[in-house]
This record gives sequence, C-alpha cells and structure tokens, in this order.
Amino acid sequence: MTIDVVVPTLGRPSLSALLEALASGSVTPARIVVVDDRRRAAVPLLPAGAPGTLADRLTIARGRAAGPAAARNVGWRLSSAEWVAFLDDDVVPAADWFDALQADLVDQPRGVGGSQGRIVVPLPTDRRPTDWERNVKGLETARWATADMAYRRAALEAVGGFDERFPRAYREDADLALRVQHAGWRLLRGRRSVLHPARPVDRWISVRVQAGNADDALMRARHGPSWRAHAGIPPGRRLRHLAVTTAGLAAVVAVALGRRRAGATAAVLWAAGTARFAWTRIAPGPRTRAEIATMLATSVAIPPVATWYWLLGWRRVGGRPAHAGGRPRAVLFDRDGTLVVDVPYNGDPTRVVPVPGARAALDRLRAAGVRVAVVSNQSGVGRGLLGHEQVEAVNRRIEGLLGPLGPWLVCPHVPEAGCGCRKPSPALVLRAAEALGVEPWECALIGDTGADVESARAAGARSVLVPNTVTRREEIAAAPEVAPDLGAAIDLLLGVRR
Repeated sequence: MTIDVVVPTLGRPSLSALLEALASGSVTPARIVVVDDRRRAAVPLLPAGAPGTLADRLTIARGRAAGPAAARNVGWRLSSAEWVAFLDDDVVPAADWFDALQADLVDQPRGVGGSQGRIVVPLPTDRRPTDWERNVKGLETARWATADMAYRRAALEAVGGFDERFPRAYREDADLALRVQHAGWRLLRGRRSVLHPARPVDRWISVRVQAGNADDALMRARHGPSWRAHAGIPPGRRLRHLAVTTAGLAAVVAVALGRRRAGATAAVLWAAGTARFAWTRIAPGPRTRAEIATMLATSVAIPPVATWYWLLGWRRVGGRPAHAGGRPRAVLFDRDGTLVVDVPYNGDPTRVVPVPGARAALDRLRAAGVRVAVVSNQSGVGRGLLGHEQVEAVNRRIEGLLGPLGPWLVCPHVPEAGCGCRKPSPALVLRAAEALGVEPWECALIGDTGADVESARAAGARSVLVPNTVTRREEIAAAPEVAPDLGAAIDLLLGVRR
C-alpha cells in the first residue's frame, strides 16, 4: 500500500507547523505534494531550511489560483500512490498521524473508496467561544471534510476528482463524497486525528462566508433537493434569511411609495427577524462589547448577502438539474473507441476506421440541427509518441469520412502532468460548450469510458456511455445512461424510438 499526502495552500504560516508535525512522527509519508495556489508568489512559500527532514520527499506544485478543488486536483494527479490523503494547510496532525493513517487504510476491501480522520477543534477554556469559533467547531461533526480525508486513487479517477466549479472551501468535499458513493464506493471513518485551531479572523468573516450559498445552489442542482440529508448537513437558515430580506425590501419600497403604514409593518417584521437572528448568535457567546457589536452588525448584513449569493448561484445553474434532460442543443463525442475504432496513439490518417453506422448516425444528428464537437484525451503527444500535426491530420481524416464535427478540444497531456483539462476533468466539456455558444447543461457527451461520463457529470452535462471491449463493468454499472452503439446513443438523445 502506498500513500501520498496532498496539501493545498495559500501560504498561511500554519503550513510550516503542519509539515513539522508530519516530520516529527515515527513514520513519515513517502511523498508530500504541496500545491501553492497563491495568485502571486511574492515571498517564498516556506522559510529557509523548511521542512527539514522532509525536504527530499516534498514536491511543491503551482496551482492555478482557482480554489481548493482545482488545487487538490493538481495534487492528486501528480501522485501515483494507491491512496491520496488530503490535509488542509491550517491543521496540525497528531504525532502518530501517518502511522494511524496507515492503520486506517491497510487491508481495506476494494469497495472502500475513502476514509475520514477525526477533526478536533480546541476552544478557549477561560471564556465562551465566539461565533466564528463555534462555526469552526462544527467541523468535528462534518462528514467527509477534506481537512483530513483520504481517498483511494481509483475512486478519484472514477469520478474525475473534485468539481472545479466549486471555487471555495465550502461544499467541494461534500460533492466529491456524494459522487464517490454514487459510483458505488463506501466511505468510512478512521481513528487518526488532527487539530484544527480556529484561526484569527476579522469581524466580517461571517458575512464573507455567505458566498458559499452560491455553491449550495449547485449542490441542489447536482444532487437534488435532498442533498443536505444525503451529505449529513443540517438545514440552513435560507428561508428565514429570505423572509427577513423580503421584509426589509418591502419596507423600503413601501416608504418610497408613500405607504407609511405598510412600510412600518414591514420594518417591524424585519427588525424582529434581525433581532432574533442576532440573539441566537449572541446568547452562546462571550457577550463582550466587541462581540455583541460584531453580531449586531453582521446579523443585519447576513440575510441579504446570503440571499443574494443563493440567487446568484441559482442563476448560474439556471435553476435546472445537472442536466435538463430532453433533446440537447449540442452533442460532444469522445474520439477513439466512440467515433472511430481505437488505434492506440494513432498518428496515421490511413489507419482511421469509423465505427459501424457512425456516418448515418451523425447525419441524423446534423439534420436535427444539433451542434457537435469532439473532446479527446491524446496523451501520445505528451509521451512524445505523436506530434500535434499528426493528431490534426487524423482529425481531418475523420471529418473527411464522417463530415464536419465542429470544434476539436484536445488534451495533449499525460495523466501524471496534473493538468486541468484531461478527462475526467470537466474542462474540455466546458470549453466545448463555450465554443458552441450553449450552456453545459444543454450538452450531452457520448463516450466509451467512465472518464467520459464523469467529465460530463462534473460539467453538469448529460452523458451516454457506449461500451466496447475496453470499458470496465463498474463503469457500465455507474453510468446513468448506456447505449449498445453510437446510432442507438444518438437515437436516445433525439428521443427516437425504434
């Protein structure tokens, strides 16, 4: 069993403490991948001489400053270990953490895809905790939090890793856990533990974190209205925030229209709702003058800010599920094994052979006015087995045999490169949708592997799997829609019954 550790970071000072804790253990990781996700690396990530004994095991990779989901994808795709353990850069592992991690993972059955460590949030002993400290304390009961979460690499590959549409540390871990479980893997709790201190913050932190409401809209679109129950997340205050915000707006509008009595009634409702919310936050806290002032100010701001972000997120997903069903406006195709017979690392146009019925099926799609594109992994380029011009020559030959296929979106990288475009990443699907002038949920992707299905799922598109001799049974079982051949897949998308 091999385990690599991945830590995304924004350069917090706590990173050094984390690495020192890992170095102090009797058993240490063989490899630690730290993903530097800062926009600008103005100062060194680590002090000179850090991390000491782990220097020969440490890999520092550059992230794209696209959030922790994208940074973790960079990290685990650089790993070749059987298991990948994710830690946040503000936790402190126990001295025996890695030894305990090995004990949690050793001899786990193949159906186990992940293991969560215990998160301990220390609170002050000389006073009541603040609102922010109580918020962080909630991590102790959170399910599948990536502050300390290990995944089997095969599970990450099966679902395409983290969905990079989650731009902040909020719901990206719950989304991944639900998708891994949906793909048939089990997640367990381990015995290892990390400390997660509540870091110092300014008084407006509780307002800024309301941006996560936009991610809640995406969670509902992807996993349905019961997503909170499935993820073990308590009900939120959305309806109360909406009611308070509506009352406040109604008061302003009524006064502007000269309807003072209605405005006064709405203002009373707004004040009552705001006061109740503030008291629920003040009562369990230290009740210092500074804390009370912060709770009053932020309790006024939170309901409209939370509502705004929820509406913004809902607008981005269009109020629709991950894919809207029905006839798509665009169909994207995997290339090898889907449109043409798979010839590994083919750079010779004369060896192109379309799959049976491909031309007729594509002609039906074009006649229906559906746009098309191709999304293809071509790692032969990254391996030095092909040149870009050879890939393009093969693509031209395919179009000569099958007709125009719209834009070609190709990832030339090897899996170990940790790029953000290789399927099962959603990047090629998202870029194809943009090039075709449609929304991702208006697309469907036809392919022959689980990577194609997960690429579509991660982008919010529909997918149809057309299995062949290389398609694994578990990929077929996990696919939402399966067709016996390309023609049947297109009939399914067009709603044609034969």
